[in-house]
Amino acid sequence: MKTERKCDTAQVNIDLFLLKGWKVMKRVIVVGSLNMDMCINAPYCPKGGETLTGGGFMTNAGGKGANQATAAGKLGAQVSMCGCVGEDSFGDSLLESLRTSNVDVRFIRRQKGVCSGVAVILVTGGENRIILDKGANACLCEEDIDRILETAQAGDIYLTQLENPVRVIGYGLRRAKEKGLYTILNPAPADLAAAEFFRYADLITPNESELEILGGKEKIFSAGVRTIVTTLGSQGYEIADEKSAKTYPCLRVHAVDTTAAGDTVCGGLATELARGASLEEAMAFASKAASIACTRKGAAQSVPTRKEVENFRLE
Repeated sequence: MKTERKCDTAQVNIDLFLLKGWKVMKRVIVVGSLNMDMCINAPYCPKGGETLTGGGFMTNAGGKGANQATAAGKLGAQVSMCGCVGEDSFGDSLLESLRTSNVDVRFIRRQKGVCSGVAVILVTGGENRIILDKGANACLCEEDIDRILETAQAGDIYLTQLENPVRVIGYGLRRAKEKGLYTILNPAPADLAAAEFFRYADLITPNESELEILGGKEKIFSAGVRTIVTTLGSQGYEIADEKSAKTYPCLRVHAVDTTAAGDTVCGGLATELARGASLEEAMAFASKAASIACTRKGAAQSVPTRKEVENFRLE
């Protein structure tokens, strides 16, 4: 009796990729916050009781999670996001912004009776100061993360931050690690309560101030993290493990607004790792994308496309 063998189309396609030397792109899963940003420029930060005239007011989609998902989408990743927004006009705008940036929004839940997250941003001299109202971001729960991880595959890239409840973010890191995903934690804003979950992160991406708040590299490594990428602003970035550390420069550009620079780094890094790049290659691309974002105003809207990064040349 002859046994018929069914053809698995998906496996055939994967075999063809491997045969021809092509890389199969992994999926990027972003779990995090969504905020409507309200930005204004000022000559300096006002003192207590002082009223200061500014200008250039604008609103745009933001939130560290949404910014990082947007960056991944614009830079060519297959990306899905998990988070919460309110049933308000800000929520509508946030979801539409992600859709136009090629982000799968099926796992973003709309929370009744709560406003969407809001960030008030003051920009002075190209640097930003931010005040947050978490809104619906505080409603993210374990069930939201379980729902998106049901669709994940081993080897996918899992990227998260700390603008949602820390215990839920920690739960997500643990579950993602158990499923075999490569986990990246952007510890922003820095919160020592997250330290107990560091052992579930393959890579942590703090800036200099966040690294200091978290106790420095040795403390983070002792918690179980294997690799730390520290962003150094205009000085570039450092890639470190327990044995060595190396600093890399970034492009020298005229910074207009640094609001989404760190988020662009995270999204670009996750995208390139999903494409099979080495950490060094991924960070070189991500840093270039972030430098371009610094030359533009706004958060998500400042993130460049992949073609813009590939074609960018300093004049």
